[in-house]
Amino acid sequence: MRSEINMNIVKKILIADDEPDILEIIQFNLQAEGYEVITAKNGDEAIEEAKKHKPDLIILDIMMPGKNGIDVCNILRMQPAFKETLIVFLSALSDEGTEIRGLEMGADDYLTKPISPKILVSKVNALFRRLNKEDSDIMHIGDLVIDREKYIINYQGSDIILARKEFELLALLASKPGKVFLRNEILNQVWGTEVIVGDRTIDVHIRKIRQKLNLDCITTVKGVGYKFEL
Repeated sequence: MRSEINMNIVKKILIADDEPDILEIIQFNLQAEGYEVITAKNGDEAIEEAKKHKPDLIILDIMMPGKNGIDVCNILRMQPAFKETLIVFLSALSDEGTEIRGLEMGADDYLTKPISPKILVSKVNALFRRLNKEDSDIMHIGDLVIDREKYIINYQGSDIILARKEFELLALLASKPGKVFLRNEILNQVWGTEVIVGDRTIDVHIRKIRQKLNLDCITTVKGVGYKFEL
């Protein structure tokens, strides 16, 4: 799993392309989207700027003079600091073999020229959203850790075993601390619309969660639903 990237922090993007017009257009559109943009005109400069600025995402033109984009990707991927950095190839080469080679070298996406700046920006946004979603599988709330991928609850260093629906109910409430989840909302998201269960089912599961956690973190809002507060 990649290291966590806070979506509220301005992301750094390095663009490496030997065509000044393309550099300028991409830089302008990404800056307009709120990203911090660093540029490089060739492969060697790209490696130097990557080491200097530690970007969150790197866009590499494959056909650059000297070290090409694939060379740069290979060199950076061999360094621990760039193992998890997002890398996108941008190339006029649209043949399947080049694209496959680029992806096998560790790129996260491959875009062919000419490309609409709006499409490129949307691709970049999507990559960051995907990365943020992967990181959100693990929630840290004080001393409580909820791993939604492995179905593990840990509090102050000790694992707590919850039944599947108990886990899903706790994870739902903890996903938005302070928010009051309505009973119907809980039923739909945890049990689904195709399973018929009563309101009493929620109450029973909440009671079991409280007992197993031995932690005052779920508040009952009478006649409405429940909220998580730690």
